[in-house]
Amino acid sequence: MTEPSPSAPESLPGAAPAPLMGASDIRRLAEEIGVRPTKTLGQNFVIDGNTIRRIVNTADIRADETVLEVGPGLGSLTLGLLDAARSVVAVEIDPVLAGRLPATVGQWRPHAVGNFHLVLADAMRVTELPVEPTALVANLPYNVAVPVVLHLLQHFPSLQHGLVMVQDEVADRLAAGPGSKTYGVPSVKAAWYSSMRKAGVIGMNVFWPAPKIHSGLVAFTRREPPVTTATREQVFAVIDAAFAQRRKTLRAALAGWAGSAAEAERCLRAAGIDPTARGEVIDIAAFARIAEAHEQPVA
Repeated sequence: MTEPSPSAPESLPGAAPAPLMGASDIRRLAEEIGVRPTKTLGQNFVIDGNTIRRIVNTADIRADETVLEVGPGLGSLTLGLLDAARSVVAVEIDPVLAGRLPATVGQWRPHAVGNFHLVLADAMRVTELPVEPTALVANLPYNVAVPVVLHLLQHFPSLQHGLVMVQDEVADRLAAGPGSKTYGVPSVKAAWYSSMRKAGVIGMNVFWPAPKIHSGLVAFTRREPPVTTATREQVFAVIDAAFAQRRKTLRAALAGWAGSAAEAERCLRAAGIDPTARGEVIDIAAFARIAEAHEQPVA
């Protein structure tokens, strides 16, 4: 089905949805600015309007929210977000794509030009934005998805919820709970900031170019980290050590981090954890207790 013309007026209550860019629009725009999607930047543009609407609806964006979008690319998801939110701040690393985005918004959503903010930057380095976002919605490059999510949750406490589209396997890891085969460093570190859940799977043919694997949607809701005297850095150091050698018991895996196997066992027992357990069976609160025990002086 051909998407409506971008000259269509702003949608009114009860009217048909505002037009979104389709496959032909995306390819035409890419040709116009001389862009060829690159694997280096993980560029796979969404070309299906129904998928855009599904993402926006699943993200549960309120009309009074400011949404942070990472990697807007050619702007297909951006348009859907502008329809749902008060404003959108988009962080784009590619200067050619970033240079075209304001014109795309002006062409397809002229009434929302003032609600769109563009930041030309690497999302892994951004620590300030022109507006304070309350939600994150993004189609993230597979190779940097986890560090980007963790970086943004750390530096933007105003982010209260969101939805990210990542490689399906990564989605499973982010949403996994203790005891799961996919539970690991991404799962535990993400749990420091929020509760995460798998919110769906996206097929390959809604992207250009089509990836070779499915994508997964992960929804999150911000929550307070565990109550502990240990710092986030101290807790994350325990997590890294515990999963560096997954097959080992925590007593053995944490020996290097603690200084010795005996000290690791002391910390584990002080935290109420069986030293023969493995990292994949304990939650973020338990990792925080281990870190706290290590920092407390021995009586």
